[in-house]
Amino acid sequence: MQTLPYVVVTNPHMSHVYDLYYKAFESLRKVREIKSVEDNDRYCKIISETLKEHLTVIPRLAMGVIECQSLMRPEETDKFMNTLLRSRISRRVIAEQHLALTETFHSPWHFPEAIQSHDANADFVGEVFLRCNAKEVVEECTQRAQSLARDAFGTERVLPEVKLEGHLNATFPYMLSHLQYIVGELLRNSIQAVVENCEGQQRQPAPVEVLICETPQHVIFRISDQGGGIPKDVLPNIWSFGKGPRSQIHLENLVQVPKMAATMQELKASQAVGTDSQATNEEKRSPDGSLSSLTYRPPNLRLGMGLPMSRVFAEYWAGSLELYSLEGYGVDAFLQISKLGNKNEQLSTRASMDAV
Repeated sequence: MQTLPYVVVTNPHMSHVYDLYYKAFESLRKVREIKSVEDNDRYCKIISETLKEHLTVIPRLAMGVIECQSLMRPEETDKFMNTLLRSRISRRVIAEQHLALTETFHSPWHFPEAIQSHDANADFVGEVFLRCNAKEVVEECTQRAQSLARDAFGTERVLPEVKLEGHLNATFPYMLSHLQYIVGELLRNSIQAVVENCEGQQRQPAPVEVLICETPQHVIFRISDQGGGIPKDVLPNIWSFGKGPRSQIHLENLVQVPKMAATMQELKASQAVGTDSQATNEEKRSPDGSLSSLTYRPPNLRLGMGLPMSRVFAEYWAGSLELYSLEGYGVDAFLQISKLGNKNEQLSTRASMDAV
């Protein structure tokens, strides 16, 4: 951030993010060498507090970028955001992995004399879910996306069916919260587009089709909808964090989202918090995950960050995300993820990381 123009860094939102990272650096550099379990517990407390403080980073960054869009070229702004978000992902993954492994160490079933019983944590190595099933992820994201759509459009509105086909038994190790976020964003966009495209028409909405394809190295998701496609004035900027004809609307909406982690479990509808008794594996495993209010915001609250954030997460784990729009018909989204263990994370160059 120190390489940005001075007038950009002095923006209140950018300055807030800079101060957060400086404070985190000061806190961590003062930690003494860890020589005991008690030392590690104190270290974990510092990490946990820091992670919670940094939940404001994404919305404040986004607001700062939009406010400073006239002070930097869009290409430079998006490069900065991509570099910073990738470095943020790597730091949070390492921090959360350490917390998760510490939690596992302290679990009663971890000790040799403990009675062997199945535990939800047994399917995790830290934050990595070893048995991530593509079909289950899509079904869970579909239920949540449809629930939010009903809250936004009303229970009387007919929602599109989500049809699944392909390799439905595909199971692989992956960061479950990251995959849920990406798939959730794509499904929410598709459901919302189909519902809005059918408004005022007396016909059954066309289904959203999800095709899953598994290869030895990858799992590919194709999500197809008939929601009318992406408008021409919006399409060139769908991967940009700050540029586009709706940037002012996005800025106003971001004010309503003070904290954002970007997972499926952070910001639930208030009425659902006390009623959802069956928590998923990921919710049990990581209640304070690193990613989430983007997915749980109402569908009519557009932030302009879902697609670029999803692409950053996909590419970080050596995957890809592409969209193909046919205006007047619909959109095909292709998400390719690499099974963890096949490729290294796609980090930026060391120079770029240091520049952040």
